[in-house]
Amino acid sequence: MTDESSTPARRVLLLFAHPALERSRVHRRLLAEARTMPGITVHDLYEAYPDFDVDVRREQALLAAHDVLVVQCPFYWYSTPALVKQWQDLVLEHGWAYGREGTALTGKCWLQIVSAGGGANAYTPGGRNRMSVAQLLAPLENTALLCRMQWLPPHVIHGTHAMTPTDIEAEAVRYRGLLASLVQGARQELQA
Repeated sequence: MTDESSTPARRVLLLFAHPALERSRVHRRLLAEARTMPGITVHDLYEAYPDFDVDVRREQALLAAHDVLVVQCPFYWYSTPALVKQWQDLVLEHGWAYGREGTALTGKCWLQIVSAGGGANAYTPGGRNRMSVAQLLAPLENTALLCRMQWLPPHVIHGTHAMTPTDIEAEAVRYRGLLASLVQGARQELQA
């Protein structure tokens, strides 16, 4: 008989990317929260690579050492900040991450955490942005699937421009619970 508490801890890599972190009330708070959590390796791409000179072998070693990849960033023009794309282009190499012999990421999980200044209604077919968040994240989902990873439902933080300090603290609690469930291996909670 398996006990839920006997579920082995999973190693979670939080790949964080925000090119203007000093101006982000929400991401600064969430990043501070993540840095206090056991089982979470926080890796700030803009801190590590201010010149965009990504160390491919270092990044691949980090990915290999973890079970779950969490990519956290704001939406930038309906996509990721530029350094995330640079990271993808260089690190997720054919023959390592995908392709016939590219099996290094097989079975690992990918969770995308994004923030958007607009409210949830703006990200609907009838809304201002004319597409859902899922539609806008489709290239990342396809990347995860190409790398034989499991794509988890994204965590979206809407309306960041209008969030009050109380709203930000409530999001920090929700975020902490999400990260803790990833460490504990409780993926089924994320798919509800």
